[in-house]
Order: sequence, then C-alpha cells, then structure tokens
Amino acid sequence: MLEEIMLGKKIWAVVGANQDQEKYGNMIFRKLKSKGYEVYPVNPMYDTVEGDKCYKDLTSLPVVPEVIDMVVSPKRGRAFIDEAARLGIKYIWLQPGTYDAELLKQIEDLGLQQVQACVLVSVR
Repeated sequence: MLEEIMLGKKIWAVVGANQDQEKYGNMIFRKLKSKGYEVYPVNPMYDTVEGDKCYKDLTSLPVVPEVIDMVVSPKRGRAFIDEAARLGIKYIWLQPGTYDAELLKQIEDLGLQQVQACVLVSVR
C-alpha cells in the first residue's frame, strides 16, 4: 500500500510548517520528529519552526526529502509540486484540504505518487 511505503521513508519535508502549535503544519512537524523521522520545515514566512531552521523552498533543503507533506492550499501548493518533480521527489502526502482536481492532475501529469490522508492519524 502506498501509504505504508511513504511512512517507511524517513526523510520528510513539511510544506506549510509554522510556529503555531495549534495549527496542523506545526502538529505534523512535531509528530514526525517525535517518531524519529528526519523532517524539515518549509515555509518562506518563518526562519525557524520549533527551534529548527525553516527553509523557504524545497531547493534550499540540505538534503532531498523522500516525501513531502503538503499543509498548504492547492493554490500555494502548485509551485511546490513542480519543484518536487524537478528535484526528483516522487512521493507527495496530501493533508485534507490541500488538494483539488487541478492539483491532483498536476501530480499525475508529473508522474508523482500521492496519498490523501491525515499524517497525524496515519503515523503511530
């Protein structure tokens, strides 16, 4: 199952990570870290998230993540999907509310694989 394959990957980027512990971008970042994942926050609006350096885009990351977790609107997410494809990142995890028909078609057209689920529920 694709969800299990993605969860087996250990290097993730959370696109839309933020400093507000009440928001999903922060909760997802903390949950993945607490479960031993190497996880990088990506958000051009922050310098740090939970004490870790935050990156403005995927290209700025020190390593290429195996999976990106999308916690931004479909409109904001499109550029990150294109960037992921350019970097060779093929696994996209879509949180509820982060995708629409156009974004799903973009992912398919680029030959990427996606899961639509809440990582907070899926990571145990």
